[in-house]
Amino acid sequence: MARMLPDRLKEVPHRRLNPLTGQWVLVSPHRLQRPWQGRVEATAGDRPPSYLPDCYLCPGNARAGGVRNPDYTDIFVFDNDFPSLLLDEAPAGSTVDVAGAYRARPERGICRVVCYSPRHDLTMADMEPAAIRRVVDAWADQYRELMAVPWVHYVQIFENKGELMGCSNPHPHGQIWATEEVPNEPAVEDRSLRGYGGPGGLLEAVHAHESEDSSRVVCRNGDWLCVVPFWAAWPFETLLIPRRRVASLLEMTGEERDALASILKDLTVLYDRLFACSFPYTMGIHQAPKKDGAGEYWHLHFHFYPPLLRSATVRKFMVGFEMLGMPQRDLTPEQAAAMLRGDGPGGGS
Repeated sequence: MARMLPDRLKEVPHRRLNPLTGQWVLVSPHRLQRPWQGRVEATAGDRPPSYLPDCYLCPGNARAGGVRNPDYTDIFVFDNDFPSLLLDEAPAGSTVDVAGAYRARPERGICRVVCYSPRHDLTMADMEPAAIRRVVDAWADQYRELMAVPWVHYVQIFENKGELMGCSNPHPHGQIWATEEVPNEPAVEDRSLRGYGGPGGLLEAVHAHESEDSSRVVCRNGDWLCVVPFWAAWPFETLLIPRRRVASLLEMTGEERDALASILKDLTVLYDRLFACSFPYTMGIHQAPKKDGAGEYWHLHFHFYPPLLRSATVRKFMVGFEMLGMPQRDLTPEQAAAMLRGDGPGGGS
């Protein structure tokens, strides 16, 4: 039998723990009644054409420095023309340590761009599952290649979709940053996954509970589960977990990759349907770092962090108490999941 939340949690302020990070999130469901007089974003204009002659990601077009894209017809991966990390080893004297309080360390890395399609007008929600499967395969190939670099210890695959998430080009694409050190968020998750003391793994326990209590489930198939996590900070944040624990994309079977492509399609369509717009988000894949034994406790998963709050034109701002205290949300995760499923505002269970 599903373990329901107490009814009072639908009405009163309370905190929820994120077991992946050890951080708490404040939930204030009573605040949904307040009127909104804050910022209202402009909606997106007309759908872009399938090709733009001045788009630096479209096939055959020029990029920075005169580099020209090939006339690609499927996936296209290239080294970022303006990388945030460089390949060069740090020069002598670039390490700083003053009384243990002021520290700086050099960081090298590799930054790449992955164009999902030659068509400028598509998003993942518009693509067929077979085309998304080819993106999944490209992600796996890049993870394999970059993790083979001796000094690389982590590969972060992500996508910023939409102007609200700082995306400067609507052409369907994501990024890959391979870093010398494990970044903050996956490093915290690494400690949580490694230190979980319950039966099985942490995300295996989450998968089992969310499968039983379906109040936060958005969509699912035989191999993947998508939920608004119990501890979600962003209003329509989702967590995508494979049923079978795998440490990285490389351990997935062909059927599991097909199922991943299918659920990515389902989720992005549900996002777009919610407010009848091309839903913005940041998506990231967390998978095993290059650490001894990581493959024994890591559980691959996807995070989706969309900024929208009440409509296509009202966004959530992480300011004030969120920046100085802890993340806070008004809409409960159970209500958000019901809305994404199309069940109406929902009260959760």
